[in-house]
Amino acid sequence: MRLDGRTAIVTGGAKGIGLAIVRRLASEGAKVMIADIDEAAGSAAVDAVSGDGEVRFTATDVSERLDVHNLVAKTIDAFGSINALVNNAGIVHAADFLDLEEADFDRVMGVNLKSAFLCGQAVARHMVEQIGNGEEPGSIVNMSSINDTFAIANQVPYSVSKGGISQLTKVMALSLAPHGIRVNAVGPGSIMTDLLATVVDNAEARNRILSRTPLGRIGDPSEIAAVTAFLLSPDASYVTGQTIYADGGRMPLNYTVPVKD
Repeated sequence: MRLDGRTAIVTGGAKGIGLAIVRRLASEGAKVMIADIDEAAGSAAVDAVSGDGEVRFTATDVSERLDVHNLVAKTIDAFGSINALVNNAGIVHAADFLDLEEADFDRVMGVNLKSAFLCGQAVARHMVEQIGNGEEPGSIVNMSSINDTFAIANQVPYSVSKGGISQLTKVMALSLAPHGIRVNAVGPGSIMTDLLATVVDNAEARNRILSRTPLGRIGDPSEIAAVTAFLLSPDASYVTGQTIYADGGRMPLNYTVPVKD
């Protein structure tokens, strides 16, 4: 198994894409710490995934520095080391630009962008210590989006935060390369999470999504998990500073495609 003997933290790992990543990493041999603010969902996730491997949960507000340091300490206490980090936690807030409240902008930026900085810095510092003790360098994956490039008019802080994630990924990759620590990002397109499932119940909305997706279908969280596991694994040993877009071909598209009924 590609991740056998490694320990990973997955933020926002209690549901959706995060939970799919936890499942995949555990199935590939990693010990996984789920970090999520939703305690009930986190406990349920551990029960759901524990059959695939060793998985634990720590209630964490990833936008708070002390919570992040507590997360790192608990992970080291539980597993002895940290070899991988997936900064997946993310939220949205819909509002027109002219109506957006400062507090809502700050809240989304805190969870989506600041958390990746806080967790990335805290985990990378520990990884550097491990390297000094003779361990192999680790790897970090940030969850970006096709909306690091595309924009949604009523998703101001989300779009801005994802643009920031892609730049943060490059900065982290360059800064940590001398230590051998790799940093990459995954940019999902339309993925069948619980939130999107409520949207595609509407035929018009579903057709609008598929008309801009050349592969003609909505992605599954497991497909994002597969890309994430690859980037964390030795198979991606010469890949750093990249954003891999798993979007069904949407990013290169400059027209719409026919939708099958």
